[in-house]
Amino acid sequence: MSALSVDPPAPHGREWDDLVRLREETDAPEGCKAEIVEGIATVSPTPANSHNSVAQRVQRQPYTVIPEDWGVYQTLAVAIPSRLGMFVPDLVVAPEAALGEPGHHIPAAAALLVVETTSKSSADHDRIEKLHGCATAGVPLYPLLDSRHSGRPTATLYGHPGNATYRVLDTVEYGEGLHISAPFDLTIDTGAFPAG
Repeated sequence: MSALSVDPPAPHGREWDDLVRLREETDAPEGCKAEIVEGIATVSPTPANSHNSVAQRVQRQPYTVIPEDWGVYQTLAVAIPSRLGMFVPDLVVAPEAALGEPGHHIPAAAALLVVETTSKSSADHDRIEKLHGCATAGVPLYPLLDSRHSGRPTATLYGHPGNATYRVLDTVEYGEGLHISAPFDLTIDTGAFPAG
């Protein structure tokens, strides 16, 4: 992951707008993700095949339980100005109406579920900054699929956001089912996820 340092802007001022514009104008190679993490513009490499395999397996499952006016998105940016963040999660479930505004992102608060799958270049961001950013924004559910967890790959469901943090609702090792609570009420089968 490469980073471009930027003086930390005020969360709601012109500086935030400049940071968003910088992200949108970044000429990253196709397939790479340009994000803002704690006020720093970052570019992540194209995800590995195993990473994409996990994302597509998970993406199929919510469609069986969500209303028709919700979508599951793989390249949708979510903005958290108060944390100086704009992330591109592996999956976002949000009402289609949230995409009605012009631009390249939605407020993270509009997301109902944000899924992150760790990779070599982003594991710490997924576990720390993005986790706290989504909790700050009030995203109800944050499943973290962590093939790089020390010891054994795990899937953890975070929920009940408050004070920039989540409660751990469930943690399972790869090979077990991770139950995603209401309004989804589905179980992600982690048995086919590649470890590492």
